Amino acid sequence: MLKLLDRYILKKFLGTFVFTMLVITVIAVVIDWSEKADDFVRSGLTGWQLIMLYWIGFIPFIMSMIYPLMVFIAVIYFSSKMAGRSEFIAILAGGVRYNRMLRPFIIGSVFLSLIFWLASQYWVPRANEIRTDFQAVYVDRNSSYNGDPYRNNNFYLRVDPSTFVGFRYYDTVNKSASNFFLQRVKDNEVVYNVRAETVRWDPQKKDWRLTGVIERHIDGVKESLSKMDSMHINLNVQPRELRRDDYLKDKLTTPELHQFIHMEEVRGTEGLNTYKVELYHRDATPFSVIIMALIGAILATRKIRGGSGLHLAVGIVTAAIFVVMDKFAVTFSTKGSLPPMLAAWLPNIIFSGVAGILYMRAPK
Repeated sequence: MLKLLDRYILKKFLGTFVFTMLVITVIAVVIDWSEKADDFVRSGLTGWQLIMLYWIGFIPFIMSMIYPLMVFIAVIYFSSKMAGRSEFIAILAGGVRYNRMLRPFIIGSVFLSLIFWLASQYWVPRANEIRTDFQAVYVDRNSSYNGDPYRNNNFYLRVDPSTFVGFRYYDTVNKSASNFFLQRVKDNEVVYNVRAETVRWDPQKKDWRLTGVIERHIDGVKESLSKMDSMHINLNVQPRELRRDDYLKDKLTTPELHQFIHMEEVRGTEGLNTYKVELYHRDATPFSVIIMALIGAILATRKIRGGSGLHLAVGIVTAAIFVVMDKFAVTFSTKGSLPPMLAAWLPNIIFSGVAGILYMRAPK
């Protein structure tokens, strides 16, 4: 049951957060509009089309980027204002325990954390799909850093623990390629081999159609060879999985990301730490909302000289340290040997310790 004190602090907490989030989001939209104005004009899209094809995806994306920071700043701001008016001193002097005074901060941060967690699993990835599709078509193609668009159309991959396939010049539009080969290995020896001039996805049969096929069955020194004009084969690979997508980890919902990582591990794909860090981040970042809110409450409920200005300065520095630590951890995981789960949770672990130290030293 929420008491009057809880409702009073929660109202200020949530109201300040919503106001801060809206203001910073509007500023971010204006800045992004100014940066991409030329791309918007070149796209030839109407204002409504831009809203539906870009802004409806960009706004949730930018809100997810600044969400923990906005919670932290909101707590710092309204708490420092209350501290400046000696409200927390009056609350504690009235017999309310320090732990009890922090309860509405915990309730509010848990509520906002749950909303952020749900959004990170499903809503934000769907919004990122809209944003990144627009980015790939209308922005990246105009960038001088986009590089050679044909650099990634040769594939060599493992489709199951014993089968390897490869092909060249894959066309993402026609879903076809040339110079196809398949090798099946048993006890480190090739036991089956298929080569084909072309391979094309068959949308009716949901498999791949080979043309100009040479098939070999190998049993020790014995080998049988057969030639066919065409044959169908199930590679356990969908055409969408063969498109090089720099934004893939941002577009997949959490269940889809789980499935993608599992399939790539079965295929023996390397360099999956980027996807694993993203997966663990979707749980770690919402939890950081609670930690940052507690740190903000412990710092800002103390009345000090300098008032809210000093509180905000300390808060911004603390948030900057958290962001830098998070980026370093991600880099050490994707480029080094730091385990992805540890990389995602390391800032939370460290700042949980910081929150504990601040709590023990806080005047009660």
